[in-house]
Amino acid sequence: MKINEVEQQVGITKKNIRFYEQQGLLSPKRNLENGYRDYSKEDVTELKKIKMLRKLSLPIEEIRQIQKGDLLLADALQRQAILLEREKASLEESTRLCRLLSEEVCPYAAFSPDQYLERMVEMEERGTRFKNVSNDTIRKKRGSILAAIIFILLMFAVISMLIWAYTQDPIPNALLCMFLLIPGAFILAVIVALVQRIKELEGGEEDAARKY
Repeated sequence: MKINEVEQQVGITKKNIRFYEQQGLLSPKRNLENGYRDYSKEDVTELKKIKMLRKLSLPIEEIRQIQKGDLLLADALQRQAILLEREKASLEESTRLCRLLSEEVCPYAAFSPDQYLERMVEMEERGTRFKNVSNDTIRKKRGSILAAIIFILLMFAVISMLIWAYTQDPIPNALLCMFLLIPGAFILAVIVALVQRIKELEGGEEDAARKY
């Protein structure tokens, strides 16, 4: 069957189906006539298993180990149950703190967070885990772009030095072009790698709670 049919049967977006294929969790066969993926009933069942485990927040790597037989499903679920219990306790602590703050705090302009932050540190030391508000994809994108910019600037510096050296002690133009092509090729390679990295980050798994 085609991916549109699988999407309807399982309730998983095409983006996530392709993501799981990229992660090696699913390997549909190809139709020899047209080269398109031809999903079987077994593939649909496998996707339903993946969907269920991801809704329970099992990591991709653990699902991969379960499929390979390197990790028992029962062991993985037992460990996940313990983690979820810890998260539940942390959420309960966060809820209590929110209610306490709503009753105690003054207007925002005069609000002093120091004592509450100290209390939160104490709670974290006792095992409470608060949510860190961040967008990991944006952070990774920024890091990749910054690294690429720094490298490209270094390559431009190398090109500038080569041109300056040429003005001081001329060499054959063909040789100069060859020297300039090397950093130029590195710049092009970095740009291509950056584009691929951004596509990779944007092509990750969609949020299960919103997209399933």
